[in-house]
Amino acid sequence: MEPPPHSSIEAVTEILHGVSVTDPYRWLEDQESARTREWISAQTLYARAYLDSIPHRERIKHRVRELLDVETFDLLQKVGNRYFFRKRSPGQEQPSICVRDGTDGVDQILVAPSLRGTGPHTAVKPLRISPDGRLLLYEVKQGGERTGTFELLDIQKQEILPDVLPRGYLRGFAFAPDSTAFYYVHEALGIRTATHRVLYKHVLGTSFADDEEVFVAGQGDDTRLQIVPGSSCLGFLVIRFGEKVLTDFYLWSFGSACEPELLLCDAPYQFGPALLKDDRVLAATDRDAPNFRIVEIRRRRNCEPAFVDVVPHCDARIQRWIATGERIFVSYIRQLETVIEIFDLCGTQLGAVPVNRGETAHLVGASDDGRELFLQQESFTKPLQTRIYDGQDSAFTIWAKPNIPFDSSHFRNTRIAFRAKDGTEIPMFLVGRADILDTRTHPTIMTSYGGYGVPVTPQFSVFIAFLIERGCLFALPNIRGGSEFGAQWHDSARRRNRQVAFDDFIAAAEWLIQTGRTVPSKLAIFGGSNSGLLVGAAMTQRPDLFRAVVCLAPMLDMLRYHLFDNAHLWKDEFGIAEDPEDFAALFSYSPYHKVQDNIAYPATMIVSGDQDQNCNPLHARKMTARLQAANISGHPIFLDYNQHRGHSPVLPLSERVEALTDRMAFLSDQLQLDCPE
Repeated sequence: MEPPPHSSIEAVTEILHGVSVTDPYRWLEDQESARTREWISAQTLYARAYLDSIPHRERIKHRVRELLDVETFDLLQKVGNRYFFRKRSPGQEQPSICVRDGTDGVDQILVAPSLRGTGPHTAVKPLRISPDGRLLLYEVKQGGERTGTFELLDIQKQEILPDVLPRGYLRGFAFAPDSTAFYYVHEALGIRTATHRVLYKHVLGTSFADDEEVFVAGQGDDTRLQIVPGSSCLGFLVIRFGEKVLTDFYLWSFGSACEPELLLCDAPYQFGPALLKDDRVLAATDRDAPNFRIVEIRRRRNCEPAFVDVVPHCDARIQRWIATGERIFVSYIRQLETVIEIFDLCGTQLGAVPVNRGETAHLVGASDDGRELFLQQESFTKPLQTRIYDGQDSAFTIWAKPNIPFDSSHFRNTRIAFRAKDGTEIPMFLVGRADILDTRTHPTIMTSYGGYGVPVTPQFSVFIAFLIERGCLFALPNIRGGSEFGAQWHDSARRRNRQVAFDDFIAAAEWLIQTGRTVPSKLAIFGGSNSGLLVGAAMTQRPDLFRAVVCLAPMLDMLRYHLFDNAHLWKDEFGIAEDPEDFAALFSYSPYHKVQDNIAYPATMIVSGDQDQNCNPLHARKMTARLQAANISGHPIFLDYNQHRGHSPVLPLSERVEALTDRMAFLSDQLQLDCPE
């Protein structure tokens, strides 16, 4: 392979807490400069020269399209007897918003992005249905941008109302009980005002200039205002991101001339409320409950409200909960299995929703009367299904089952445990064909997450399906930083303990090699977002362990991550370089700063794009330049960059097929995998 494009070094050296830190490619942080755009163009040509030369790429692409181009459903909601959802039919670039009368009705398209005439990067997402079922609020996005435009559709008339919230961030929204108005918190793009801290009432058909100001959350730039919808009142959640995250909670009756009632002030704990029909307030909180509990907030005159347990704290962390009708549905992860328990509104346990062993179930929503619970269920070999659980009959109805041409009967999974660097026992899933699991030394692909308390459980992935079809072993270690075993599992790899997650991941790779499952020349790792940081740390700390790395939408410069977009809100998860103790931890593992000259690095594919405002693409650009300059292995290191790509998976089908084909071709080439027939 030809040498990569030249990246000019313009070193910026700073002294941070007495330590000299040099940044050779800070100029690549300026995304719109002519120099950066020229550099991106050169990197794109370099990447395409390699990717387009990989043998059998067209056969790989054909199989990828078979796996991706199937009918899909998501975002199911119900109002009255009508189901609202998003659906993509085979051959369509983007899904449409649809409605169905009853479970057996005909699907009717309400909003089709292809008819807007704005190209295949336009995506739509249903957000809220009015109480009378007449109006649909939905978001329109272009590419992977975080912002959107928010439109209202009169469902019966099939007309878009003129009451459009322009491109920006919708921080909160609720319809008025009679559906003639709505309440909103909106931050328009490019307007430097405090509108994101103000709640307005908008009467349909009137000018936004005449909107009534209902509530102001304060003056601080780091203040967020959110709306908690109820049937007769609204909750106002005010969150202030300072040295500590503090929360206020107010309650206000629709149309009341009285000031909102302050229920909670300066709460230093997490507080996620829901309003029931009788104005009861339930909330999930980690106050005196690291794994969370669900409480009822009872007002008391002239003193703090009482927190009365409804669903008490237990050994497993609450992952999601839904309160509706007369029931509360609560999901947990216990022994790496999904458990969904059912309670009444007083906290009496009524039973559990059955979940098959080895499957992960996700709570999606519920009908207003609480009779129907909407779930999505999947496993390593079973694609995502949308199901409706009838709580009265204790029976499931399959709402949608994608017809992915993947024969799961050829594959199985098992679970093992290995010892981490500090001796902790870490579980790990292994997935593959039966003959792969029963024999030694195969190409292996591994990932994990290790952050934010996010558990990793069995899920279906076309990425993995393609690779295990080619004879790969898939390994998924449950490293610390998630919440598979409660809050302590998260805390043990959070902030200044982050290296623990990287050590666990590296120990998993070492176990796979020591037990003869694979060898470094056949071991690849991949990850995106926080998992992109994980694989970036692993490959810079132990480049000898891996042959190939796919690093998607990552954070890699951990000394400057918090200076861009809203990443400073993640301070509690990672820390920030201004704090001397945080700095010591961050500098010790920051992948961009760990790259050393004249090291043989694995083949590396870094993926990003202009629209990513979660993990700013500066991380990918700078890391690509640094690795290319330092590497002596001869393996390709390149940047897969797309101006439309962001952090949200909303690219059109044709581009998703091309993108996944590139990743599969890269791994097939580096691991010498069998070609699809």
